[in-house]
Amino acid sequence: MLREDVSVISQAVVWIKEGPIWLCTVLNTYGSSPRSPGSLLVARSDGQYSGSLSGGCIEEDFIQRIKQTEYTDSSQVVRYGRGGIEAKVNLPCEGSLDVLIEYLPNNEKSLNYLIEIQNALLGYSAIIKKVTLPQPGVINTVKDIEFSTQIERDGHDIQLYIAAPPKLIIAGISTVGAYCANFALTLGFEVIICDHRNDELSRFSQQIPSQIETIPVFPARYLEEKGCSPNSAIVSLTHDPRIDDLTLMEAVNTDAFYIGAMGSVRTSARRRERLVETGGMSVDEIKRIHAPIGIPIGSKTPPEIALAIMADIVAYKNGVNLSNQVCDKKKLMTTA
Repeated sequence: MLREDVSVISQAVVWIKEGPIWLCTVLNTYGSSPRSPGSLLVARSDGQYSGSLSGGCIEEDFIQRIKQTEYTDSSQVVRYGRGGIEAKVNLPCEGSLDVLIEYLPNNEKSLNYLIEIQNALLGYSAIIKKVTLPQPGVINTVKDIEFSTQIERDGHDIQLYIAAPPKLIIAGISTVGAYCANFALTLGFEVIICDHRNDELSRFSQQIPSQIETIPVFPARYLEEKGCSPNSAIVSLTHDPRIDDLTLMEAVNTDAFYIGAMGSVRTSARRRERLVETGGMSVDEIKRIHAPIGIPIGSKTPPEIALAIMADIVAYKNGVNLSNQVCDKKKLMTTA
């Protein structure tokens, strides 16, 4: 969903430079509806559009109304389906949905408005978009939102909390990495697996859901070229120093909120020595690396280790400091 939303807003940024646009957001759905709240569509006066409100049920009617110069208030809410506008193709099971329609004229203010939304969806900021019907929307940047897009409505007042979901970048696929990827997907993370070893990607292909992006490139090269946003966690889980060490050397140059590498206490200590002596890492950079990775739950099997890793990542994402918990770490330390 996030990739489609980013694509819609990116298209809106291009189109607003050419003329006015209509930015539409699904606010609520009732009964059966193909699209969830927060789904986006952007349209222009000639009928071109990007995104979807209903998977095709109402788009034709909506575009026709735009061509007839309807929906020119700065903001309004329209209901489609039962109790509202009936399109030629009805929503399934007598469903209905409310759509926030924002008319954005071709000017600098509209462009900046869209860029702020784009940055939030990409994970570079978190925003609250406030709309009081029929006035234009106003955006406020906030420091931290612990969830992705959420919508509140009270009469004519609408608030949309917009932030990208957390991202997990897995450097090098492995059995533990495959379990981490699946756990992360269930937890609402966007997941990227980077691995230049095509044979390894092929070996684990049946365990990687289609929603997970696999990039056949050396992980350190990916981080060097693409970087990552502050809502990202980076984990290196191969037990191969050539991959893990170089990944960590690049990872500490990013804004990732979590960086971790798999390995025992002894392996992690040797790695730290290498990163200082040959990698030139500072003490502060070394402190950013979680190694051994994961919370101490006595994990032995790959799924248990993956569970410990994801629990640690979620704790840091939510601002929970597990280092203050009292436990016998030698007895409970993961064997990752």
